[in-house]
Amino acid sequence: MRIVYFTHSLASCWNHGNAHFLRGVLRELIRQGHDVRVFEPQGAWSLQNLLADHGEAGLEAYRAAYPELVSTIFGPAADVAAMLDGADLVIVHEWNDPKLVADIGRMRARGARFTLLFHDTHHRAVSEPDAIRAFDLAAYDGVLAFGETLAEVYRRWGWGERVFVWHEAADISLFKPPAEEAEREGLVWIGNWGDGERTAELETFLFAPAKAARLPLDIYGVRYPDTAKAMIRRHGARYLGWLPNARAPEVFARHLATVHVPRRFYTKVLPGIPTIRVFEALACGIPLVSAPWSDSEGLFRPGEDFLFARDGAEMEAHLTDLARDPQLRAALAQSGLETIRNRHTCAHRADELMAVARQLAAPELEAAE
Repeated sequence: MRIVYFTHSLASCWNHGNAHFLRGVLRELIRQGHDVRVFEPQGAWSLQNLLADHGEAGLEAYRAAYPELVSTIFGPAADVAAMLDGADLVIVHEWNDPKLVADIGRMRARGARFTLLFHDTHHRAVSEPDAIRAFDLAAYDGVLAFGETLAEVYRRWGWGERVFVWHEAADISLFKPPAEEAEREGLVWIGNWGDGERTAELETFLFAPAKAARLPLDIYGVRYPDTAKAMIRRHGARYLGWLPNARAPEVFARHLATVHVPRRFYTKVLPGIPTIRVFEALACGIPLVSAPWSDSEGLFRPGEDFLFARDGAEMEAHLTDLARDPQLRAALAQSGLETIRNRHTCAHRADELMAVARQLAAPELEAAE
């Protein structure tokens, strides 16, 4: 099957978490024998910021980890019909220009034989609904939503059974425990500041408990304002800037544990959707403690795969226990890894995507597969 994916950026993961999952699932689709073609728009903000901060060197980790992946940059005058030539399945991510979304939809409406899906991996459907409803999706065959609560938004908008839950997952060919264990020390948190969406939560569930537990804390991410960096320093933690996602496994391997602090939208308005960092961390076999969120879809086994902390004091207690108890660390790491390998790999998601394509496909597309 020829699969065409329109992304914001495949090359850059600078403040662009969807690139993590996209790289892994596209690699898996290639391994399964599909012809995969990826297009990203000229001037994509994620890539531009990465290059401005780090130059071409900022792309080295991605290129080394994913040699089989390549994307084509296109401009406003691109021949969309040529880009879609021979496509069986076309997926358009929601961080694309509404004009492109509409142009591809018009091709489908005029009888193009590919199956056309819209892929939503963000909270804009509730935080900026007008921005999402501005997309002309009338001719799209279906929507891929990265969580049940987001899928329900689309159902209320009339998509019914044509919206499919397609969770993110870990690329276990890259995200895996180290081949040989070395000394581990302290905590690590890999995440972007979040535009103020979780400032109080980061202090309550990460900075203050780490300091109280007397555990060194390393912070990686982008878009940290001076006030955030000052807060980190006050708590005795280290801010280390942007980390290429392809290097996250080696960083996890140096630390005793990590912490998940969800953005407010994923605890209040779209509960039940973890970020991809949870999947990636558990796949690397690092113990994880999470601030509160509702695992309403039963994706994990809370208390076994990771620990929940209801407040800052409980977070401090969990971190202290992890620092003192190697058996607890080992049990959490093993359980989390088991759940990822059994349910949440990019191979699982590739199979789920193919099932969606078969369900929506015209008979001639099924025959072509």
